[in-house]
Amino acid sequence: MYPIPKHALSPNTYAYESEPLVKPTGFREYDARWLFEKELNLMGAQALGLGLGTLIRQLGVRPDIVVGHDFRSYSASIKYALVTGLLATGCKVYDIGLATTPMAYFGQFALDAPCVAMVTASHNDNGWTGVKMGADRPLTFGPDEMARLKDIVLDAEFDIAGGGAFEFVPDFPARYIADLTDRPKLKHPRKVVCACGNGTAGPFAAKVLELIGCEVIPLDTELDYTFPRYNPNPEDMAMLHAMRDAVLASKADVGFGFDGDGDRCGVVDDAGEEMFADKVGVLLARDMAALHPGALFVVDVKSTGLFATDPVLQQLGARTDYWKTGHSHMKRRTQELAARVGFEKSGHFFFNAPFGRGYDDGLVSAIAICDLLDRNPGRRLSELKDGLPKTWQSPTMSPHCPDEAKYGVVEKMVQHFAAAKAAAEPVAGQPIRDLVTTNGIRLTADDGTWCLVRASSNKPELVVVVESPVSEARMRDMFHAVDAVLRTNPEVGAYNQTI
Repeated sequence: MYPIPKHALSPNTYAYESEPLVKPTGFREYDARWLFEKELNLMGAQALGLGLGTLIRQLGVRPDIVVGHDFRSYSASIKYALVTGLLATGCKVYDIGLATTPMAYFGQFALDAPCVAMVTASHNDNGWTGVKMGADRPLTFGPDEMARLKDIVLDAEFDIAGGGAFEFVPDFPARYIADLTDRPKLKHPRKVVCACGNGTAGPFAAKVLELIGCEVIPLDTELDYTFPRYNPNPEDMAMLHAMRDAVLASKADVGFGFDGDGDRCGVVDDAGEEMFADKVGVLLARDMAALHPGALFVVDVKSTGLFATDPVLQQLGARTDYWKTGHSHMKRRTQELAARVGFEKSGHFFFNAPFGRGYDDGLVSAIAICDLLDRNPGRRLSELKDGLPKTWQSPTMSPHCPDEAKYGVVEKMVQHFAAAKAAAEPVAGQPIRDLVTTNGIRLTADDGTWCLVRASSNKPELVVVVESPVSEARMRDMFHAVDAVLRTNPEVGAYNQTI
């Protein structure tokens, strides 16, 4: 009988080497994240593989699975521990080696495998690990599947049937690159900065951009799992500032920044200004709605209100569905509604045919931006951006809040502002026009200024975003009003950045 995983174990002990360590909070809404060695050991990764293989069989899915790992010092060892569990439950494992997450998703189609398990901590700091999983391409697990997986793993209810098989797939990145670049080259090539933060996208991204016709200025594309300059996260200002400096120094047309596992793309325009991903999404929505009038887009609740109010999108008959933040939630909603694209403020974009296969891929996003520029040969990205209605928007701010407390804090915020709306009490001097509680709370004042507070699905943090179509002062007023309510909860700590 396989031992039941422990919630805590001390390293350098017999128990740590002989029992699985799996902290329950690592099972998130739509993937899994742990601090390696502190919250998950290698035997815990094996238990996760046993649980995943068991769940796949319970779902009635053919147990063929693509596995890959990102570039961290410990990711390969975690992957192979996971694989031993998958093999023990009878899975056929296709190992594609070092890969970006979109490469693993592509593998499900290229290798005709229904399932995927990508070992990655995405943009999290070193020390973190995790797994993005799915059993119904191009979708990844949502809350229901993650809850079932959690129960199976923590109760050690494994179906160890045996009979698994293993196949290493050589040179798989070449197949992925060929798939992305099997298209006409750009008619009006642009100079682009390709920033990878020394993360997994480094060996692949510049090559793809070159093959579609770009002149590429590489930035931190060498693999280095210590991330010596900055964490590969295109929402972090350190990475965006490095991209800005490179764009200005090289006089590039655009800067692209890819996160640690390559499923997101950050953008800096030709003037060196950072572009929040939701504003990039509005430009892409305009471009695609012109090609497909009446197009439907899914947008996460962290994103700008311009998707619903932009006059160009309205003229083109574009429709917008605001939905839950999170790559799994957004991917599923985009598929369910057969939307043209799903846009998430973090930079996860989900392109359906003819642009993509429904999964998030930072390189597909970069190619779409290159095509947007190619269809506007006489205009620069900064000019296109300046053509959007003006709004003042905060960065994505993340005050610390323990995993055990964060959902309770958000529920208190919902109750507070629901009561304020019912009593017609103003917030930051304005009545509350609308409350959306699909995912956390998004409150909108009469003048269109809004603030979102939700629990992070990946880290012990909250997520706070503010935007105003009126002025920077109104944005700040809204932030301070909502933050004052947040500060009544002692569990809420300092922000990673603020306005």
